[in-house]
Formats: sequence, structure tokens, C-alpha cells
Amino acid sequence: MWTTAAKVSANSPHQSEGGSEPPTPAYTSEQPIYAAAIVMFALSAAITLYLSHSMTGGMSMPGHWTMSMMWMMMPGQTWFFAALVFLGMWLPMMVAMMLPSTLPMLLVYRRASAFRGEPRSGWFTLTLGMGYFFVWLLFGAVAYAGGQAITRVAMHWITFSRLIPVAAGGALILAGIFQLTPWKAACLKHCRDPLLLVARHLHGGWRGALRLGLHHGAYCAACCWALMLIQFVLGVMNIAVMVVVGVIIALEKLLPRGELVARLTGLASILGGILLSAFSIVS
Repeated sequence: MWTTAAKVSANSPHQSEGGSEPPTPAYTSEQPIYAAAIVMFALSAAITLYLSHSMTGGMSMPGHWTMSMMWMMMPGQTWFFAALVFLGMWLPMMVAMMLPSTLPMLLVYRRASAFRGEPRSGWFTLTLGMGYFFVWLLFGAVAYAGGQAITRVAMHWITFSRLIPVAAGGALILAGIFQLTPWKAACLKHCRDPLLLVARHLHGGWRGALRLGLHHGAYCAACCWALMLIQFVLGVMNIAVMVVVGVIIALEKLLPRGELVARLTGLASILGGILLSAFSIVS
């Protein structure tokens, strides 16, 4: 990492007319942020693996589908406590899935912050990350409310329950269509250019870091909501689905042809949705 260090020397041949040298870059190690990212990823992945194994199983529902334990409330459990349990599983899962593709933006921010002479650039980088994942925590809260509403209706209305597989196919088709739209391309372009993002929205202090984290998180959620919908349809706590969706998100954001990955994923989702809906109708 580079930061400026202004020096004054009367004997310097590079001295400017004002009596001071141009800023001289000084190296600052980036090892702490890499180490923190590795620890956070490993810890989040371990928690997610443990929780996913504890949430195996479910309830067979009319319409030949299984309701995951994720959406079931235990006897005597309040809705608020059940939501906290869900968010306690959702947050480490999102850290494990999103941190690899978000790390380049965090690194660019830290470099820019240190170059500006911010005395606590490391803490500000952490604040940015907290703002980013706070947006995903809100996303999870909204998703949980929607999932709870659907499952409660399905448990009390057999006709609705039988339509769930067809609706799931429709959700895959909707997610796939979004992957092909200009809105997806615009949001993905925003996420794929961390240098431009930081240059346009860099502000000093922890408030500026938090504001940038919230801004980037909102764009990222807008970019990836369709992939999250695919994950909810195929199994929100299914490890294989998590890995595939996480890899797709990383490829979309990090590969030179990330837009092509998004389109191919969209086409695959549309095809899968058509097959799922057709199979559900004839079965």
C-alpha cells in the first residue's frame, strides 16, 4: 500500500519552487487485511457448514415438495426469536459467499484511504465491510419475512401448497430473465470496477467508510438478488447450492468476461425453471 510522506530538503535536486518535495510514496503492508479476510472467511465457512448440517431434514408438503427446517418454528418459539436464529445463520453464510468477491474493493479503499493520510485506514476498512454486510443482513430479514409468509399459507392451504413447485419454477425463470437485462449489466458494472467506485464515493472518516459500505452493499444486493432467489428455490442452506452460487458471484465480478457468466447463468436458470414447472404440472 502507498501513502504520502512530504519531506523538505534544501539540498534536494527535486525540490519544488515552494520549498517542498512532491509526495513520496511509502510502503504499508497489506498483510493484516489479507490475514483478517482469511480468518473471517474460514470462520464463517465453518459456522455455515456446522449450521447447514444441523438444519438437514424437513416436512413433506402437498405438491411433492419438502419444507426446510429453516422455515419451521419450534414449539414455544416466538417469531422474533426465530428471525434472530435465521439471521444468525444468514450472516456468516453471506460473509463466506460474498467476501472473496468483495475483497478487491476493500483493498482499493484501504490503499486510497492510506494515500489520503487517514490515520486509521484499517479500522475504516473494517467499518466499510460492516456497512456492506449490514445491507445483506437487511436483505436476509426481508427474505425471511417473505419465506415465513409463504410457508405459513402453504401449511394452512393445500391448494396453495400444491402450487409451490410451479411457483418455484416461475421464480427460476424470473431470476434468469433478470440476469439478461440491462439492469443486471448496470449493477454488475458498478461492482466490477472498485477503483471507480472508491474514486467517486471516497469520503474521510468512519462515516464516509460506512456510507460507502452501505452504497456498495445496496448495489451488490441489486446485482445479486436473482442469484439469491435461485439459492432460496434450490435450498438456502444446501452447501452445494451455496458453493455454486458463491462461485458464480465471484466469476461475474472478477473475470474479464463476467457479463458472459451472468448471461449463461440466466439462460440456465430459465431452462431449469421451465423444466421444473413442466414436471410439476404433469406430476
